[in-house]
Amino acid sequence: MSGDQQEPIARLEAQERELVFRSFDNTDAWKLGSAMVTAANERALAITIDIRRHGHQLFHAALEGTAPDNDRWIERKINVVNRFGASSYLVGRRLAATGRQLDAALGVEPALFAAHGGAFPIRIAGVGVVGTVTVSGLPQSEDHAFVTEMIAAFLADRTH
Repeated sequence: MSGDQQEPIARLEAQERELVFRSFDNTDAWKLGSAMVTAANERALAITIDIRRHGHQLFHAALEGTAPDNDRWIERKINVVNRFGASSYLVGRRLAATGRQLDAALGVEPALFAAHGGAFPIRIAGVGVVGTVTVSGLPQSEDHAFVTEMIAAFLADRTH
């Protein structure tokens, strides 16, 4: 792994350790999703937002400028989180760092999986991954950054 790949991967791994929930219910999904819609509208972002727990879609919003294709990308990114237990961006960066691809050699169908930024695991302390917060519509690093920024703000509000 080259040095320029190690720092970003280490930073992404640190995010996964830090952005952990104590609990996550339907009301949390609504509050987080609503905050994401507000922030996206303030920034004029054309994104689709999806929040799920155990495969149950608790929140979904397709903002102005999005298309059904964004929903397909969301499904593919969620499949990566569910399969590998890490954010879709981290999985993609790890693969790129080793020169590997998300394909049959890893036991997945590429048409159903996308190791592109935007899907982040809802990880509950002492439990593990129980769901996903996903965004589609921006370049992958920006999708990931928006999701992690919003989760961090949500978690910070819960501690006050």
